[in-house]
Amino acid sequence: MLASLFQNTSPIDQSAKLPYILVVLPKLEKIPKKYNVPGEDSLEKLLERRNMKLTELGSTPVSANLANGELCGWVMIDTDDSVFNQHTSIRKALKLLLVENPSELHITVYGTTHQKKSFSELTVYVAWINGAALPVRKNKPSRNSLAKIFLYGYEDEQNFALQRALAEGNLLARGLTVLPANELTPKTYRQQIRKLADNEGWKYEEFDINKLKDIGAGAFVAVAQGSNSDDAAIVHLQYHSRKPSPQQKNIAIVGKGICFDTGGHNLKSARHMQGMHEDMNGSAVALGILLAATRAELPINIDCWLAIAQNHISPNAYKQNDIISALNGLSIEIVHTDAEGRMVLADTLTLAVKLKPDLIIDFATLTGSMQTAIGSRYSGFFCNRTDLLPKAIAAGNESGERVCAFPMDADYAEELESHIADIKQCKLEGEIDHILAACFLRRFVNETPWLHMDLSASRHPEGLGAVDSEVTGFGVNWAIEFLKKI
Repeated sequence: MLASLFQNTSPIDQSAKLPYILVVLPKLEKIPKKYNVPGEDSLEKLLERRNMKLTELGSTPVSANLANGELCGWVMIDTDDSVFNQHTSIRKALKLLLVENPSELHITVYGTTHQKKSFSELTVYVAWINGAALPVRKNKPSRNSLAKIFLYGYEDEQNFALQRALAEGNLLARGLTVLPANELTPKTYRQQIRKLADNEGWKYEEFDINKLKDIGAGAFVAVAQGSNSDDAAIVHLQYHSRKPSPQQKNIAIVGKGICFDTGGHNLKSARHMQGMHEDMNGSAVALGILLAATRAELPINIDCWLAIAQNHISPNAYKQNDIISALNGLSIEIVHTDAEGRMVLADTLTLAVKLKPDLIIDFATLTGSMQTAIGSRYSGFFCNRTDLLPKAIAAGNESGERVCAFPMDADYAEELESHIADIKQCKLEGEIDHILAACFLRRFVNETPWLHMDLSASRHPEGLGAVDSEVTGFGVNWAIEFLKKI
């Protein structure tokens, strides 16, 4: 639940006792007297004591208690800086206040009209996503959600509808991802999705195990058959724009939803199995994108496909050296059972292709090698259309969720050639597994325009960009920005 927002074009009333205040300033060498900034005297003394320059508030926001007991934070934003850095500065500033678990927050912005608009959009979004508490199962939760946000100095006629939609999508993705594996099973996950679909007016369709067996989706079934219960399924959701037009794009969003990944017969070690309840993050991001697009009323149609299963070990689980027949007819030589994500995505992509979308985008926490390649500050992507590359990178820069393009040339794909099947699932050597995984998935999209996002930034210690939690919800903001461009 997002905090209620109250807007006021007037400056903040400094005579009122407001317990938590965030001051957002443009980059300045000196604060103009006309700004009448709350706690300016306290700020000057604090900077002098710390031997800081005023301009350092951009990288190092500060806070102090004012005379009446208010906790006030100050931050400077350079509009010429990257959105990522602006998000980071605001997040750091808000953290100084949110650490005390306030029920309300007062934000006041300064600068030109353009600056105040930009600062307000950024700060309200960051306050919304960090003010809401993620699910925990403690008897005494360490924090509660922020209930009210008061904004001074600027008023948005649309009540920050886009920022609200982005925040709701991000929180949905993070909230689902942090749920424990015994709580979010494929069955209960599907129940939550169905309820959400009813609330949002999405068309809901399921391809359960029996149906997937009947149509020949052997790649998905191979992974799902290791579980005791037949609760795995491919879920299909549909959102149609309320303002249809002949130029309207039909977009397919695909998400990997492995609710827990043991590795199967190639069992993970305890160290590498820790956190594998988050292996459904790709599907959570896909759902977050769908929710954000719906709430923002984007003028596109979206088919959302979620590959929901678990990768367990059992007598029925698939094995190394198995030969599996996928939905598109390709035979797959199984090399490693922990490469299950590309298996469930293969058949899900095949289903998505059948509806002839203008573009497919898939999201998955797919490979460890992507994180080895670029860490967890960026996510890496692949695409089969060169015209999508600059748009994807630009969307990353403008959303504050940065992405990096990777190759998947034909000579990489040659490494997946099999002597006994049409294609190998992977190789035992994992140095370029992120590239080989993309080459593998490419065989299931045919000539449909396609972008594959390997979510190496799904989790980052101490937060990332706008988000203060380790689980980032990375991909929702990027996708909405990208979809706006196409």
